Amino acid sequence: MSRYVARRLLQMLLVVTGATFLIFALVWALPGDPLSGMCGYRQCPAAYQTAMREKFHLDQPLWVQYTSYITNLLHGDLGETPGGRLVSHELVAAYPVTVRLALIAIGFEVIIGGLLGVVTALRKGKLSDHAALAVTMVLSSVPVFVIGTMMQLGLGLRLHWFPATISAAGSWSELILPGFALSVLSLVFVARLLRADLIDNLRADYVRTAIAKGLPRHRVVWHALRNSLIPVVTFIGADFGALLGGAIVVEGIFNIHGVGGLIVRSIYRRESAMVVGVVTVLIVVFLVVNLLVDLLYAALDPRIRYE
Repeated sequence: MSRYVARRLLQMLLVVTGATFLIFALVWALPGDPLSGMCGYRQCPAAYQTAMREKFHLDQPLWVQYTSYITNLLHGDLGETPGGRLVSHELVAAYPVTVRLALIAIGFEVIIGGLLGVVTALRKGKLSDHAALAVTMVLSSVPVFVIGTMMQLGLGLRLHWFPATISAAGSWSELILPGFALSVLSLVFVARLLRADLIDNLRADYVRTAIAKGLPRHRVVWHALRNSLIPVVTFIGADFGALLGGAIVVEGIFNIHGVGGLIVRSIYRRESAMVVGVVTVLIVVFLVVNLLVDLLYAALDPRIRYE
């Protein structure tokens, strides 16, 4: 196991290096002057432009800029915008809100999607199964901005059950409604994926053998469910990493001050350092989540071993 983890960490280092260089190159290759608009409608003084270009190495080749960025990154410095805003400070303010939003969405996926998948699999072919499949099919065809807007208007503005807009703090209770709106499409996929895989496992030979030996039904279903969870865990792990990247649409609808909005605002302001720094952190988090998901496979299926 330790050798596998060490090998994966080495692969993660290579992926982070390649991905950050690609993002760095794409961001800094955008047309236009990165310092444009820094002084409002007036042109910045020549001395100020010269100082900023020297500070951010804008007058140097791309590889020099990237080397300087990686060196600072290894020392824990994510960079600074030309306006003097530290990337690390902005992330500390925005990232906890996005993490809470993602955890709430994942919670709905696991609880509602998981229960729906198990119930429909055990009641395959019955009226409740057909009704659940019809509902999930309809929900999967509705865009997330439509779901979010309808929930905001209905449950937020008209019924006043939940806040229609989220404060800057983004507390757990405030994020329940946007978290559910964000999770609808994913929990539908979790339910359908778990249903299909659990039905296949309930038809397997080892299940027939367990039933023939008189094993209680709930233990048979539990063993089949453990084997059915591997593709579901894979999807949830990938989805969690994507949610941490910022649900831009949902954050925009509910005015959530998270990572998605931070990236969009930074792109509009041409704050390249902010975009590169935030995306770099997201890449690292996504890779770590995927590593944890791979290690979880061994806990779900004892036959899986990492040597």
